[in-house]
Amino acid sequence: MSRKQHIAIFTTASLPWMTGTAVNPLFRAAYLTKDGDREVTLVVPWLSLDDQKLVYPNNITFSSSQEHEGYIRHWIDTRIDFLSMFNLKFYPAKFSRDKRSILPVGDITITIPDDEADVAVLEEPEHLNWYHHGRRWKSKFRKVIGIIHTNYLEYVKREKNGQLLSLVLKYANSWVTRIYCHRAYFTVLLFLVIRLSAATQDYPRSIVCNVHGVNPKFLDVGKAKYAQLQSGEPAFTKGAYYIGKMVWSKGYKELLNLLTWYQNKFSGIQVDLYGSGEDSEEVQQAAKNLSFAVTVNPGRDHADPTFHDYKVFINPSTTDVVCTTTAEALAMGKIVVCANHPSNDFFKQFPNCYIYNDGEEFVKLTLKALAEEPSPLSDELRHELSWEAATQRFLAAAELDQIDDADRTPTPKRSFSSSLKPKKLKRNMENASAYIHQKMSGIEVARRAFGAIPKSLKPDEQQCRELGLVLPEKKKRKR
Repeated sequence: MSRKQHIAIFTTASLPWMTGTAVNPLFRAAYLTKDGDREVTLVVPWLSLDDQKLVYPNNITFSSSQEHEGYIRHWIDTRIDFLSMFNLKFYPAKFSRDKRSILPVGDITITIPDDEADVAVLEEPEHLNWYHHGRRWKSKFRKVIGIIHTNYLEYVKREKNGQLLSLVLKYANSWVTRIYCHRAYFTVLLFLVIRLSAATQDYPRSIVCNVHGVNPKFLDVGKAKYAQLQSGEPAFTKGAYYIGKMVWSKGYKELLNLLTWYQNKFSGIQVDLYGSGEDSEEVQQAAKNLSFAVTVNPGRDHADPTFHDYKVFINPSTTDVVCTTTAEALAMGKIVVCANHPSNDFFKQFPNCYIYNDGEEFVKLTLKALAEEPSPLSDELRHELSWEAATQRFLAAAELDQIDDADRTPTPKRSFSSSLKPKKLKRNMENASAYIHQKMSGIEVARRAFGAIPKSLKPDEQQCRELGLVLPEKKKRKR
């Protein structure tokens, strides 16, 4: 009865790649251990040197997993005011250039020993399981919870044959999420799947809940800015900016279109863009064609002092699920101008969030934001942005703040005999579906046909040596 709950968090990216699935699960792991009531293990991908050079910025590379772990722990420990107590493990992975994503290699469930396999949190369960070939998550873990981070369908629709590809991907996402995340028969939820916002693909009977918070450093900046305003000092001396990976799909297309269509309304105004990415040159060229000042700058950490004095954050992106930079800007006390889109529903409760429905309203609200001072952020709303609040929302949504399932006495409305057959049938169908996926994912030709990285069924010799795994047996040559 005194055994602590063990939570294993599996995610699809790792620092120093500053993407949401690297940063947010790291904060989640730290804050879940803050009260000392749980044991938490964060499981992140390990990339060999060639892939590290493709993914990690500023030529940062690691010669060992121990060195990489040291970097991650230093990063998080300098951003929180308590000692993080989570464990950190790596699974072998490779970078897919065409998908611009990290994909697992081999059976990543083995990173957690069977005697610690209690609760698994799959950050991006569809992504982790597209090509999963190994032990079934629900056979190993008592409870498997999926958190949907990314609007993959929106990205795919922008590619060639996008509509057809999005239909295939929608089915694949639903399939792997259904067979690998748990059902909860006697609770409100049918599938233990949490969608950060309604902007994601709709999963049957999933729950929409923003279980992310912001780095506490942003809240500290916001408090300092509020103190400046209270004392009569000029707190915001710069105008409008946007920060994000510099690819068209990350809001730059929408932003440059709006600035181009209404450039005559922005005379005398400067907008600064910050980001690095594959489309940087095209974005710079588009900015040069505008009749007012739009500067394009290299990407940097949003917590950099460069951004503290900006008053207005413009974010027209509609591909995000819950935009981290929008939350960070609000935490710093800024006014945010963003589109009326499901990804921004959580932010509508904040007075400094200006929502526009069309181009004319975008112009009106942007000019209004530049002419006014931000409203003070109340203690209640500041708490809503914090990781303390996000952690409580997560525990409630995942039903981890309730009595253990094993100690529950279920009281279904229907009698046991009347409900047994439908449940058994559903379970059998799910088992058959999982069996088919298991077989298909173990065939190299089938994996390649659906976009898997070649030879990613098992870790290669280099990955095994780097992570201390058992080396694969070499096939004997026939004479």
